[in-house]
Amino acid sequence: MSEPICPRGDKALRRGWISRSWQGLARSASWRAAIGLSLLWLFSTAASAATPSPSPPAARPLTFGILPIGGPSESLDAWRPFLDDMERALHRPVRSVSVSTYEGLAQALAEERIDMAFVSGKLALDAVTRDQMQVIAQLTRGDGSKGYYSVLLVEKSSPLRSVDDLFKRPGKLRYARGEALSVSGYVVPETQLFANRKLDSDTFFASVMVDNHQNNALAVANGEVDVATNNTADMERFATHFPEQNARLRTLWTSSLIPHAVIIIRTDLPPDLRDRITQFVTSYGKGKNAVAELAKLKLIHDISGFAPAGNETLVPFADMAYTLDRRRALSAQWVNDAALNTRLQKLDTEHESLVRKLIAAKP
Repeated sequence: MSEPICPRGDKALRRGWISRSWQGLARSASWRAAIGLSLLWLFSTAASAATPSPSPPAARPLTFGILPIGGPSESLDAWRPFLDDMERALHRPVRSVSVSTYEGLAQALAEERIDMAFVSGKLALDAVTRDQMQVIAQLTRGDGSKGYYSVLLVEKSSPLRSVDDLFKRPGKLRYARGEALSVSGYVVPETQLFANRKLDSDTFFASVMVDNHQNNALAVANGEVDVATNNTADMERFATHFPEQNARLRTLWTSSLIPHAVIIIRTDLPPDLRDRITQFVTSYGKGKNAVAELAKLKLIHDISGFAPAGNETLVPFADMAYTLDRRRALSAQWVNDAALNTRLQKLDTEHESLVRKLIAAKP
């Protein structure tokens, strides 16, 4: 660009020309700056539009563990409507995990792969004492029962008419029981029948089969075993699904009352999330959608809902475990009385400490 030529005449004219020239230059500079700023704004706006702001991270799915009732797939199907409603209430995914064994569920809890679970008393007790879990609710049933009962089943025409008949035949009968973590399938009959007589069911019978309640009942009905453990709640379900086989069975023995199963939750979940889950569980089947929700609960195990509960509900199961351990200690062989007394004192101390912790955790 060529430079402006200054007139050589009158000084005033010259001063005016200079003033106008600087004003023009100033105006040109201002326009150029304005245009530059406008372009910069346009480019930055376009860049912002091309790069959307990041979305908040999706909530981590919660995992719900299911106590095996029948087969794993049957349990998943029964619980899914309830868990779908939980998803909608919490606004986050809820995955379900159902395993074929109590031990599998216990392992998943120990490995922190489960955030909450529906479990029996023995599983809950182990999870609370070892796996950072706490009880938030306990199952309720439509008939208002406070619990259920363990039973021994025999075939209807079996010569066994009482437990006395059974104990007269050591090493002669075939037995089917639940896993060691099953309250009604193992802990209760072992405590109330066998340990009380200084016996162990695993060595008393000619053979022992370990399976779930459904398969054990089928084994008796089909003549594969002579005696099997079960419980009154599962036998109601069995009668519906297997009426012909159920008609071949007879109850030989019934235990004392066993408290219902519970729902447990991880203690390291955020407190507000634990509160929301507890509120959902304990209010389900009781609000404006009660009829539809109760129909979904009935699919599970004729459940009418869940009552608020805490770790203190596990005290009866701690008592069962203590009684079983004590009776086993008394029936074992010891080098001297001092060794036995030391063992019994240790069991007493541990039991008292556990009961205090369970009661102290009451909300």
